[in-house]
Amino acid sequence: MSVPVHPEDKRMGIGVDPGKLLLFLGVLLVVVTVISLMVGRLRIPPGQIITILASRVYPFKQTWTPTLESVLFDVRIPRLLAGILVGAGLSVSGASFQGLFRNPLVSPHILGVSAGAGLGAALAILFFGNFAAVQLLSFVFGLLAVLMTYGLSTVYRTTPVLMLVLSGMIVGALFSAATSLLKYIADPVNNMPSIVFWLLGSLNNASNKDLLVVGPIIVIGTVVLLFIRWRINLLSMGEEDARALGVDTGRIRATIILCATMISAASVSIGGIIGWIGLVIPHIGRLLVGPDNKVLLPVATLVGAIYLVTVDVIARTAMETEIPIGILTALVGAPIFAYLLRKNRSGW
Repeated sequence: MSVPVHPEDKRMGIGVDPGKLLLFLGVLLVVVTVISLMVGRLRIPPGQIITILASRVYPFKQTWTPTLESVLFDVRIPRLLAGILVGAGLSVSGASFQGLFRNPLVSPHILGVSAGAGLGAALAILFFGNFAAVQLLSFVFGLLAVLMTYGLSTVYRTTPVLMLVLSGMIVGALFSAATSLLKYIADPVNNMPSIVFWLLGSLNNASNKDLLVVGPIIVIGTVVLLFIRWRINLLSMGEEDARALGVDTGRIRATIILCATMISAASVSIGGIIGWIGLVIPHIGRLLVGPDNKVLLPVATLVGAIYLVTVDVIARTAMETEIPIGILTALVGAPIFAYLLRKNRSGW
């Protein structure tokens, strides 16, 4: 379905052919994937990576150590897949929210999901002390925060966009204050560092078991958003225009919020609070292909996956100790976002 684009938005994009761009991004993702599997404290040559992977299908003569195989299958592949899923999921969620709210400054965490997940994780670290509880409570509290936001914003059976944003700010502030209180009363030797490190974001704890639980949630939410991406164009025109075209705006808005929230909560539960991806990556995609969500969402999905995998490689190889990935995404994302805002100040 062809959707009209605002005249100001036609100036955006650099005229890249979408098909060729998606092909290039797919190839670049493969290259980044290989690099991610190669580098680390234990370097694995590309040929050996292929041989070890193929040994799961065809029984090659084993010329590598069990430690090497364990590092590849139990550490690097789960971490790589987590980076791809989280980066792609947060990016497509950010692009969807920006189209839904018609505001380039919103991100997947605008409805309080990150603050809620942070509180859940802090509670789990403080009272349970195991990663499974951290994942479960962060996911549950992330969803709870959005439910509270949606309930608070409902006025006369309608949910205006402005009320959603303001309610998200209120709920986010409430959950952030509760998290700060838990950090204040936590054991400064054992619990406090764990809470702070988790809130800074890291893919260090990703495992195959976690991916089996969290992965399908992110994949399903992403597929649904990609499937309805042309409807986001209609919502970007305004609710009255969308209703005039026969779109059930309430149902589509609820679907977008539900999918983006599920993706965000699942991403936070496995990697902590990783900021700026859902805010910056859609702008990069919009700079490449313009504001049409039919093209923007697939491009943002691939760019987000490439970006987070690359940042994760830097985080675990730049220094002797791993750098929290949230620090790097902020250091890289903030200047990029400032540049994009200045470059595209006439419209988004």
